[in-house]
Formats: sequence, C-alpha cells, structure tokens
Amino acid sequence: MSDTSPARATITPITTTEALHELCERLSSAPWLALDTEFIREKTYYPRLCLIQVATPELCACIDPLAIDAPDAFHDLLYDENILKVMHAARQDLEIFYHLRGAVPGPIFDTQIAAGFLGHGDQIGYSRLVEKMLDVHLDKAHTRTDWCQRPLSTEQLHYAADDVIYLAQIYPDIVAALEERGRLEWVADETARLMDPSVFVIDPQTCWQKVSGHRRLKPRQLAILRRLARWREERAMAQDIPRKWVLADNELIGIAQMAPRKSTQLEQLRGLKPAFIRRHGEQIVQLVGEALDEKTQHWPGATKTTPLSPIQEVQADIMMALIKYRAQQHGLNSAAIGTRKDVEAMLRGEPGGNLVQGWRRRLAGEELEDFLAGRLQIRNAGDHLVIEKLSPPA
Repeated sequence: MSDTSPARATITPITTTEALHELCERLSSAPWLALDTEFIREKTYYPRLCLIQVATPELCACIDPLAIDAPDAFHDLLYDENILKVMHAARQDLEIFYHLRGAVPGPIFDTQIAAGFLGHGDQIGYSRLVEKMLDVHLDKAHTRTDWCQRPLSTEQLHYAADDVIYLAQIYPDIVAALEERGRLEWVADETARLMDPSVFVIDPQTCWQKVSGHRRLKPRQLAILRRLARWREERAMAQDIPRKWVLADNELIGIAQMAPRKSTQLEQLRGLKPAFIRRHGEQIVQLVGEALDEKTQHWPGATKTTPLSPIQEVQADIMMALIKYRAQQHGLNSAAIGTRKDVEAMLRGEPGGNLVQGWRRRLAGEELEDFLAGRLQIRNAGDHLVIEKLSPPA
C-alpha cells in the first residue's frame, strides 16, 4: 500500500555545542550515516549553510549551524575516513563543505549515482527514488522554505529530516543490489571523480565557458568575454554576491559583441544601468582594450579542433553502436558510458578521456581500443551480436 503520510520519526534538534558533542559521540562508532543539507544562495556567491540533517538506522538529528558557535566536532566527523557518508546528488553539499574547510569530506556514497547503475535512470531525484523503492510519497510543501529564518517549525524539521530518514532505509538495499550485479566498484569509480577537489575549485580565468550564449561568439569576442567574465567573477567572490548582480550573462555577451572603446558606447546597450556605467564604464573599456591587444593566437577558439576524416566518422558511428549495445545489455543509458564527444576524443588519441578510465574502460573502452587496433570481430547472431577479440597472429 502506498504511504502518502509517512510515520513521523523522532528527530533530535541540535542547537548547542554541548548537544552537538553528544551527537558526535554517538555517531563516532557508526560505519555509515545518511547526510543532507539545507542552504540558500539567492543573495550570496557562496552557499550559506542553514541546516545539516543526519540519520542512521538508530537516530535522526537536525543540526542548526546558525545557532552553534563551534561546529568543528561535526566537521571532524565528516572527514573521518572510517565513517561512510551516504548522500543523494552530493555535489552541491560537498561544495558547501569544501568551501568551509578547503577539502572534500569523505568517503562518500552517492545514491543518485548508484541508482543510475541499477536502471533507475540518470540523475533520478530523491523523492522519485524513495517512491520507487519504498512506495513512499514525500511531502513537498516546504520546497521553497527560507532555511535561514528562525525558528524552524516542527513541520519544516520533519520535511528536512525526511531527506535522510528514507536515505538510511534505502541505502542497504541499494548496496545489496549493486553487489548482486557486481557494480559496487562502478559507484566507487564515479564517486572518486566527484570527490576530486578540482571539481570545486573556481577558476575565474575559465568562467567565460559557462556564460550562456558564448558559443555563438567569434574568437575576438570570446577574448573580450574571457576578460569580462573573470572581472565579474572576482568581484562577485570578493563581495559574496551572485555574479548576475555584477553583470548578467546577456550583458556580458552584449559588451563582448560591441567591443566598446569608449564608455559612452555602453549607453547603447539595453538593460545596462546608468549607475553601472558611471561606476565601472572606464574599467570595462580598459578590459576590452586589453583583450584586443592580446595576440590573436591566444584568443579562445582561435585554434580549431581538426575535424574527423570521412573514415573516422564511420569509425565513430561503429564505436557509438558498440557503446549503445553494451548499454542495452546492462540496462544503462548509453550517454552514461560515453558520448560522441568521448568517442571523437578517443579517435584523436587525446589522453585522459572518460572511455579509458575506470568502469567505462572495463565495460566498453577496452573493446573500443581493440576495434581501433583491428583486434575486434563483430558478427550478427539474430537477437544479439557476437563480439570477439581476435587472437594475435602466430
């Protein structure tokens, strides 16, 4: 029977340093714990941590970091290598802790990644996964809660706690299913990529690549955009405000296309506020000039990727077919194994691609390497393919 009103678990609110130390003492011997956070970042550059939810099969607690002066005890627990942290779609939560401490907590088990390897689809949401595995429909009434406001109601705490209560319930079943299919190592491979600190390092020099609409710009305009995007990012970081409060993406694109050499030209851009032009106009023009003074070979996009030859296009088609076949066999989305871009990188001999690492290499990458080396034979067998590695000549 579907449970649309889940039974309420006992939730311990943690609002003092003393209570936090007591909780950490209880958790210190746990082999794993379910973890989630609530945060806001609508008015800041860096996410502001507002609540930490944690659960094991024996307990559930909501930690209030805004009320606790010294949260270091729990941070130490996060970085305890003997305790596995079970999270769903962990990237944003890990980003928060990375910026708080300059390191990624671990070890981590991401149930969204794991669910993808069990045929639940790529990037399945937590509510949907709980519904599919436990037939429980979670309340969505507090989706838009301002988690910075205090006090938090009992309803808000229960809503937040549900994110770890059911996580602690589904985790053992997910692990058992992965072990049965021999895919635990796949999750470990993907999680290792997620825990790479470089994932969370923000480089203002490369932020232009995330500006919406940059792909339609020419190299000259991209050079301007790179300078402007870096300036915007550094200002937003220094003031801890959203980058769009400095300049919106469409405004960056507009300036890059205009390439103004005088600040008065900025007045022609629709939406650009006069106060911004008065305050920053001269600096914007200076940045544009610096970009245009760069040597053209240093402009982004000045060096084009060599297109595939006609035979390489055919080879890429065959490689994609092999990936799709293996994906079908294992109940996966083929894009989770490799994309056309991954295949083309492999054909060009580019190092470090997705298909030559971890579980992807074992599942399909080695086979693709054999194909490119002429060591693979593919035969049709009606309802399946026979794919064999050829023996080297005697």
